[in-house]
Amino acid sequence: MYDSSIMRERRSTISGLYKRPLSERQAITRDWADLTDKDLRALEEGGLALHEADLMIENVIGRYALPFGVATNFLINDTDYLIPMVIEEPSVVAACSYAAKLFRAGGGFQASSDESLMTGQIQLLDVEDRSRVVQTIERHKAEIIDKANETAGSIKARGGGAVDLQTRVFKNTSIGEMIVVHLLYDARDAMGANAVNTALEQVSPFIEKITGGRVNLRILSNLSDKRMAWAEGSIPASALGHECASGPEVIDSILEAAVFAELDPYRAATHNKGIMNGVDALLIATGNDWRAVEAGAHAYAARAGRYTSLSRWWKDEHGDLRGRIELPLAVGIVGGATRVQRLAQTALKILGVQSARQLAEVAAAVGLAQNLAAMRALATDGIQSGHMRMHARQLAIAAGAPTEDVVAIAQQMKAEGKIRLERARELVNQRKSPS
Repeated sequence: MYDSSIMRERRSTISGLYKRPLSERQAITRDWADLTDKDLRALEEGGLALHEADLMIENVIGRYALPFGVATNFLINDTDYLIPMVIEEPSVVAACSYAAKLFRAGGGFQASSDESLMTGQIQLLDVEDRSRVVQTIERHKAEIIDKANETAGSIKARGGGAVDLQTRVFKNTSIGEMIVVHLLYDARDAMGANAVNTALEQVSPFIEKITGGRVNLRILSNLSDKRMAWAEGSIPASALGHECASGPEVIDSILEAAVFAELDPYRAATHNKGIMNGVDALLIATGNDWRAVEAGAHAYAARAGRYTSLSRWWKDEHGDLRGRIELPLAVGIVGGATRVQRLAQTALKILGVQSARQLAEVAAAVGLAQNLAAMRALATDGIQSGHMRMHARQLAIAAGAPTEDVVAIAQQMKAEGKIRLERARELVNQRKSPS
């Protein structure tokens, strides 16, 4: 029987959460985040009615559900978090929780972030005298910013809006000389895409008028490198010991894997995909544009002209493992899907963040945890060991196992070391046959 008093200390170290019944996991989360009956219904029903889905995109014919879980053990800037995660891939939530436990042994994560500055781009063509145009734009900077802020509305009231203007010159392109005007925009607690795009459209006619050029594209950039977040933490060597290797040996293997990802783009792509397993799952849960964050993260990974790892790992002076991640994280806690998708609101309630910057810092920590989990698995058992154990239940379901038989069939496949769909089908048929 679940004792609600265990949530009074607000610690995310919930032992054996995965072993508890679904109803008990829901009760623990309810007490953690003071969820209402409406929140719990959203968790069970998906938080989106069909008629609401019909208003969100075109040609709606239904809804698509994904599992919603919570990762435990996270301690970020001395605050405990349960991390809402929406993902279909088995082992991610468990691996993230375990990695957070390892970081917790070293004091947890330290995280920080930039201001919520987004970059909007205006492509200016048919420029006859680029020096004069750049000087004209600079001379009218304050006026352009004021015009951009005419559309800022509630963001401006909260201290945000357009704050600066920059120009970039591209000479001798295949379409002639091109000037790109960057409008820097403080989106505050919103992701900011709609606000930035509206501001760009507002100022483009004025820029054409004062420069004599022609504006083509005016659009937000998803390389939000002025909106960075980073997280760092350490894991004691003693916490990394494994039946096949000592803690120091595991650290050495992880560092070798990290260098591989730093140097080789083929490895870096998979390395960073593992990071985004955690980041994306959190962003989907909270109703954020995970595709925009993916695009920005991968572009940032190639900022030096060669694609590389988003994280760095090293051994500190005590012989312990230390890691750091930094990536662009344009996220929001207001606007967008969070207004429509009730489950996104529930996820934010579970997370308990009060600003977009706080959400970005949590996301960075989750990405670092997921990265550690993947590298530790690769350096010890191999990635398939834990992944296939979790995959066994999916295979049992795919083979047509009744709900009450799924766990037993999965356990039998694990015991046999035959985690395959054809074996799952054999076991399902055996249970259907009369004894």
